[in-house]
Amino acid sequence: MIRARRTWATAVAVLAVAAGVVPAAHAAPQPPGPLSAPTAAETGTGTEELPPGWRITTADNGDSALEWRSPRPVPAGDARVEFHANGTLVGVPEPGQDGLTFRLPLDEAATTAPSDLADLRVVAAGQRLDAAGEREARDRRSAGPSAPALPARLPAGTVDPGRPGRYATTTGEYALAPLRLPGLAAPVEMRGVVVAPKGAPGRRPLALFLHGRHATCYVPGKGEEEVTIDWPCAKGAQPIPSHRGYLRDQKLLASQGYVTVSIAANGINSQDWAAEDGGAQARSSLVRSHLARWAAWAAAPATAPAAVRKGPRADLSKVLLVGHSRGGEGVNRAAMDTLYPPPKAEDGARGRARWTVRGTVLIGPTLFGQNPVPDVPSLTLLPGCDGDVADLQGQVYADGTRGVSGGKALHSAVHITGANHNFFNTEWTPGQAKAPAMDDFWHDPEQRDPVCSPGAPTRLTADQQHRAGATYIAAAARLFVAGDDRVRELVDGTGRRAPSADPARVLTHAVGGNRGAALLPDGRLNVTGARLCDAVSPGRGACLGGNTAGSSPHFASWRPEHEAGRRAVALSWSKPGAPARMTPGAPVSLRGARSLALRLFVPPNTTGTRFDVVLRDAAGKRADLGRIRVDGLPGSDRTASYWAQELRVPLAKAAKARLDLRRIASLELVPRSRSGKAWLMDAWAWSPGTPAVRPAPLTRVDLGRLTVKEGDSGVRTYRVPVRTTGKAAGTVRLYVVDPDTGRTKSRLVRVGPGTAGIDVSVRVRGNRRYGWDTTHDILVKAVRGTVVGADSGGVTAENDDPMPTVSIAPVAADVVEGKPLTWRASLSEPADIEIPALAELVPVPEGRPELSTADVDKEWLLNFVDELPDPAVPLSRLDYRTLWTWVPAGERSADLTVPTVRDLLKEPAEYVRIQPVDEEGGPLGPPLEGTVRDAS
Repeated sequence: MIRARRTWATAVAVLAVAAGVVPAAHAAPQPPGPLSAPTAAETGTGTEELPPGWRITTADNGDSALEWRSPRPVPAGDARVEFHANGTLVGVPEPGQDGLTFRLPLDEAATTAPSDLADLRVVAAGQRLDAAGEREARDRRSAGPSAPALPARLPAGTVDPGRPGRYATTTGEYALAPLRLPGLAAPVEMRGVVVAPKGAPGRRPLALFLHGRHATCYVPGKGEEEVTIDWPCAKGAQPIPSHRGYLRDQKLLASQGYVTVSIAANGINSQDWAAEDGGAQARSSLVRSHLARWAAWAAAPATAPAAVRKGPRADLSKVLLVGHSRGGEGVNRAAMDTLYPPPKAEDGARGRARWTVRGTVLIGPTLFGQNPVPDVPSLTLLPGCDGDVADLQGQVYADGTRGVSGGKALHSAVHITGANHNFFNTEWTPGQAKAPAMDDFWHDPEQRDPVCSPGAPTRLTADQQHRAGATYIAAAARLFVAGDDRVRELVDGTGRRAPSADPARVLTHAVGGNRGAALLPDGRLNVTGARLCDAVSPGRGACLGGNTAGSSPHFASWRPEHEAGRRAVALSWSKPGAPARMTPGAPVSLRGARSLALRLFVPPNTTGTRFDVVLRDAAGKRADLGRIRVDGLPGSDRTASYWAQELRVPLAKAAKARLDLRRIASLELVPRSRSGKAWLMDAWAWSPGTPAVRPAPLTRVDLGRLTVKEGDSGVRTYRVPVRTTGKAAGTVRLYVVDPDTGRTKSRLVRVGPGTAGIDVSVRVRGNRRYGWDTTHDILVKAVRGTVVGADSGGVTAENDDPMPTVSIAPVAADVVEGKPLTWRASLSEPADIEIPALAELVPVPEGRPELSTADVDKEWLLNFVDELPDPAVPLSRLDYRTLWTWVPAGERSADLTVPTVRDLLKEPAEYVRIQPVDEEGGPLGPPLEGTVRDAS
């Protein structure tokens, strides 16, 4: 998470001004203190109103926070809820136990300058959660036909890994002493449910399952309102057994001869919201702590728990890791940490790795750091109707490995039409779970989604979805662990299906394996007749425009607002025949390959898009390889259906035309459809087979965070802590975040032995004036010859000066009607940020006439009420009665005003009384009075 920047005081001022009509009070984790908002005229800014559901609160302890309250419960899910303003990440809020409230402490937030504070949004995995976002989505619902068609059923493969094996199974559980993990206050449970084969000879491969982020506790017999995400569970509540949600998958694998264990992670789920990496390192430590126990039990079976002893001894040289959602990111990190050990200070697992991870299965996974481990084979399940990790960012487990290592690991992406996020786990599935559960793809009966609403022809039932998931988990085990190459055609884009997954429509593509790079848009590439586009960009160069209905998993956003070097080729044509030509910086070799494999996608719900595929060699010879056809996936504006399918054309015609396959100079795609759009992700020289995987000696990079005091004077220089380990040099892309604007600048950096490495210096200027903490953030992503653990870090300079005291005194406290009453808020000394000054409207004593809502400016009054009171009421009886202004940074004072209006009535003097208060609502000195006299 990107932490505090010094602009937040200005941001709070603008947001307070923007509040306009303050939303009605709601129950919150911490009760808000007094709040009001001055008019734009009073502060000299014309910022628009804060959207409904947003407000700024002051808690009992004096801390202020930006708060958003959802109109409906937001379940504890795996996607990270983020606040954004004008396209820039503001921060990661703390979720309330009520499931409705999200609070971002102002001293932990980041934002842009006041002029850029438009378009406040609540975003999770690219999906807007606030009501404005839902309305926007409905308004632009234009992703093709109202009843999208299912993809055609593929022919069956030669083997079906979803069929049960010959072994009966046994089930049991173990519970060990809780585990202490760095950065987590409460210890984490060490629990596992074991399903193992009966009578299987010898040592058996081990499959470990890790569930994702879900609610942790429930009260039996109660509803969703009694579901929480605290840990340990409160009295009367029970842990939600999320780790028991994969028993079907475990029993299938166990019947085929695998020992399986599914482990609990409720303790991490309750605490990971504040972790900079979303809990990835903690989950890795938990996984590897269990593996260490299994290694010890394999060496000394008599020491194992009874549930483990009931099955055969585990073979720790053959480990498959299966992770769901944040569990997917956790097992990816565990595989990385096994090969390239993490910093000891950040790791809760101890000792060397006595196991070998042969592959990973990642189910609807998160990947906040976008740092997949390249030399461990992976299979990623992408649920087409995922309502939690809605951007399908797990696609980066395949895309993000391209060109990083010279290894031969296969990375498969498996798209399951009609599957949601939760139903892969029976404990997250209504009717099957012990605790309350739900369909994560939220739907409005009046606004049914044509693809994903229950009952749509493209939507799977819970049992259909779980059966498909179990089948492809077993496929990964059989390919990665057992080495059965016959399974590869089910997962690598060949276009075969596993009948056990029927009726699910499953499409696959892959990178790595027995492929040789032919064309990568991320590298040096010249394009004519099309354009190179940016996967993540706020400008016109983006691959998908802002008005696109739906999104692409290939373009799932990371944290920078623009990512350099992450690209695709965008094609658009209005008549057939005009070629799009891609020419790499140097000729590439396709020698020895059987086919050219392209990963290409077209808009959802489109059909019949056709291209001729043409190659030219360095001598100018041309060969037309043949014609391809691609249909879009079923999609709506709420799905990430711009997903690439693998299309292969044989190279036989190139050989017949005597092309020099060692020196291919260009690839052409010639549209044969009348008009259309398409995006080419990459093209590969493809050959059958599954090569042996030998991990390369990559350099590992972990960023750290240094927290310092700003000091009283002078300038001190600090360096961002960076840990680099490994024996070979590599390249990363470094992003430096501007602490004022949140914008980033990037550059390629060589790291490892013999290089200068990452060296980011930060200058901290000391002073004696109060201000917010200032954070200088950096981000890093692997490019070549590297892996990245902790992808974000920086230097945080903490404010060490006391907040100035505020006093309020009258300036114009006796006026005729039509003139403003004015009081001046003064500071004991200037500050580096804007300082709030508050005063509560209180009743006028002794029965004297009180200024009413009929006596003040109506626009000013609308800052306090939704509708103008009729009849008028005294100001002290308003629901919101706090006057609020800000003393600008560097200045000593600002005015609080009550603008009065002149009327034609003859009336006695009227009074108003204000009580200056601190941020906790406590009184600051005696109350102050204002008098308004009749103008007639």
